[in-house]
Amino acid sequence: MSGLFDAVPLGGLDLPNRLVMSPMGRGRTTPDGTPLAVMAEYYAQRAAAGLVISEATHPSPIAVGHAHSVRLHTAEQARAWAGIVDAVHRAGGRIYLQIMHAGRISHPDLHGETPVAPSAVQADGTARVFHGTPAYPVPRPLTGDDIAATVRDFAHCARTATDLGFDGVEIHGANGYLLHQFLSSATNLRDDPYGGDAAGRIRFPVEVARAVAAEIGPERTGIRLSPGFRLNGITEPDRAEVYPALLDRLDELGIGHVHFVAGSDPDLVHGLSRQWRRTVIVNLGTGPLDTDTTLAAADKALADGADLLSFGRQFLANPDLPERLRTRAPLNSWNPRFFYEGGAQGYTDYPVLAVSAAGAVD
Repeated sequence: MSGLFDAVPLGGLDLPNRLVMSPMGRGRTTPDGTPLAVMAEYYAQRAAAGLVISEATHPSPIAVGHAHSVRLHTAEQARAWAGIVDAVHRAGGRIYLQIMHAGRISHPDLHGETPVAPSAVQADGTARVFHGTPAYPVPRPLTGDDIAATVRDFAHCARTATDLGFDGVEIHGANGYLLHQFLSSATNLRDDPYGGDAAGRIRFPVEVARAVAAEIGPERTGIRLSPGFRLNGITEPDRAEVYPALLDRLDELGIGHVHFVAGSDPDLVHGLSRQWRRTVIVNLGTGPLDTDTTLAAADKALADGADLLSFGRQFLANPDLPERLRTRAPLNSWNPRFFYEGGAQGYTDYPVLAVSAAGAVD
């Protein structure tokens, strides 16, 4: 557990450990994406993480990618999020909002419009809508005005978040969603300044990061990236050229952290982690729910240059994950049936370690 429970600075905060709760969409919202009250309990239960990063949150209606995915662009949604932030802070935690635009991974059933993307390249597979399993449609390419409006949406959402009390913001540039679609030569076929070579394809993500950093401060701005991750139909044959160039531009902005998904190209992520001069968060993937395996993977990642480690399903099933790892206690298993639905079931009902009257963990 070398260094795992050391305090670490990030964005003006002092994190009590290096464990980050990874963003995970859980589907506990109203149909219009307003957080349900149970979300406050869920996030507060996990406030012992060094940092909690919220599930991907949409800054506009057309940004929505899945039924019951959460949003932040109305006053009602802001009020609901304010309660969640307050609950996490009262529990002693720290929380960032992750902002995400789904791009082509969307459907008109979710918002009434043709989804947008860098280019008219249809995604394989079926959309997660309220009823049925329709194919993804051919998206509409974003115009220059659309791109400028989308950048403003990200910046406005970031300002709203920090006004509500979020400690910072993470931009979702991974997992095959809109920013990732701009980075890939397979989904970005543009011949304008936002396409073509690596310098063109990184332009839109850099503009989003610049706008958010200008709005809330670069030290409180981060971005999540997944080089080589083929989720949602992304292929990146020239990723070894694209991502170092992207990091150079993000470094010029002084943003506070980069959050890598390491699984698909660990060698590239290792090199990029060494390149980045500020905080590096690495998501190691789910792995087995085994304490010793998790700790060994954490030690290796820290030795390889990570500053913080994000865990998804481990935090999903173990609200008290830091204490379980610190004491080498067994981890709860998860129930995938309730990943995206179920109210409190499979959401806030995972057991925590018993503590005796003398304060020892049982």
